Amino acid sequence: MAGLMIYLAGPGRANEHEEPHLVAGDSALMAWHDDNELNRDAALDIANALDRARQFYGTDVDGRHVFHCSLSLAAEEGQLSDERWGEIANDFMKEMDFTEDRGRAPSRWVAVRHGLSKNGNDHIHIVASMVRDDGTKWNGWKSKYKSQQAARALEKKYALNVVGTLRAERGFTPAEQAKAVRQNLPEVERHSLARKVRVCAAASVDEAEFVRRARQEDMLVRPRYAAGRTDVVTGYSVAERPRKGERAVWFGGNSLGRDLALPKLRAEWESTPESATSAVAEWNAAARNRRPVSPGRETLQPSAELWSKYANDVSSLREKLAATANDDHAAWAQAAREASAAFGAWSKRIEPTPGPLADAARELAKSAQLRRYPARPAVSLPSARGAAMILLAVTSKSDRAAYALLFRQLAQTARAIHDMHQATDDLRRVRGLSTAVRAASRVVEASATAQTLTVQTHTEQPMSMETLRHQHPEASEEALKSRLLVERSRGGSPLPPVLTRPDAAQQLQGTQPRTEETHPQKNPGIER
Repeated sequence: MAGLMIYLAGPGRANEHEEPHLVAGDSALMAWHDDNELNRDAALDIANALDRARQFYGTDVDGRHVFHCSLSLAAEEGQLSDERWGEIANDFMKEMDFTEDRGRAPSRWVAVRHGLSKNGNDHIHIVASMVRDDGTKWNGWKSKYKSQQAARALEKKYALNVVGTLRAERGFTPAEQAKAVRQNLPEVERHSLARKVRVCAAASVDEAEFVRRARQEDMLVRPRYAAGRTDVVTGYSVAERPRKGERAVWFGGNSLGRDLALPKLRAEWESTPESATSAVAEWNAAARNRRPVSPGRETLQPSAELWSKYANDVSSLREKLAATANDDHAAWAQAAREASAAFGAWSKRIEPTPGPLADAARELAKSAQLRRYPARPAVSLPSARGAAMILLAVTSKSDRAAYALLFRQLAQTARAIHDMHQATDDLRRVRGLSTAVRAASRVVEASATAQTLTVQTHTEQPMSMETLRHQHPEASEEALKSRLLVERSRGGSPLPPVLTRPDAAQQLQGTQPRTEETHPQKNPGIER
């Protein structure tokens, strides 16, 4: 309790806490503490008061005697006054049964406000004792669900943006976040694993191929068998390979994403007795860390012609979405899942670390996860799964025009999903998709342009922006500037050379040192 209160009253991890103070609390605590800025001593006094009942009665709450949650607004909702936050906090604690309104002894609690978060969200922290003033325990059964229901009711009462009840993304724990910070990872493992699993699932035609692709992506994979069986797989777990001295952290498919549970994935694959037998064999090989039993498509390099084919498939999907009703949630979730997989595969292809393409994949994945899935979409949609397969494959030969066409069609599909959210007033998804897809477009455009512009290292005429604009009129200024920097720095250090006089032998023979330009580089193609 003391550590939490000191943190809330302190500067924060990134000095984001400003003027920490109380906006609400139980009557006893608010009688002693006003809304002045909290310091360490005040925080310790409050912590002792919150914990007094537990210490006095010696009540054991299985090591979890502190209730802590935050109530937050989206950045675009602006800020509320202290008085309004106080009203919200009091109503929330009544709904959560921490007060005496339902005839029970109250618990000690406070609500702390300390400025905006790093992302600009106005919020408060609520800290409460899980031991009531008479020594009885507060009932925390289904507390997470109850808190969500209370938050939905408060959003309506105070005319705030209502969080959608149709879709929901899996969250991550503070321990996962702490591990990512400790290991300097760009994202939590749950997000990286979800993206990989979604890509592998979309790129596969059956369950056995999915298992092989997941192992090919360097994930640890293990099946969950039916009780007493080794020939019936009911679920799976995956993990990133742990660093030396650490243990692997396993995540079930359903904990990664609502669309990644094994039954959901199986609904998209071919299912025959032969494919079921092959899948069990691959699951058993993965469980025993043995080689794949029957390697298949994942080992082959697709032909360059497939780029155009799969771009046309995505185009057909986009055209079908234009006639799909906004309330056909299963159809839109399917399109979002396949588009997310394609963006995720593209991220693996050109991003050394997760960047804008990975962000776009995650935003689309949020649209793919429904709280409740109908039996099937009302409209049958074309599949965009081939895009994930070809992007996941390692190939250096591809049609440049088809490369650009495929991304254009994927971006337009994401735009269709964006427009659906806009039509249904899901403003949070609208903002997330708009920002993510624009950033992803810039990355792909710069990558494609930088790798397909003609390399001019054998002409005496220096490269210039005017030359590049003439040669590539459709390229953006950002891509052209990137290419110009590459060309000007090609062949050596950006530092000026040291000037020296040639020796006598060189002057007589007219010799000149070789440069890299005497050995032209081959065009590396699309792959970096």
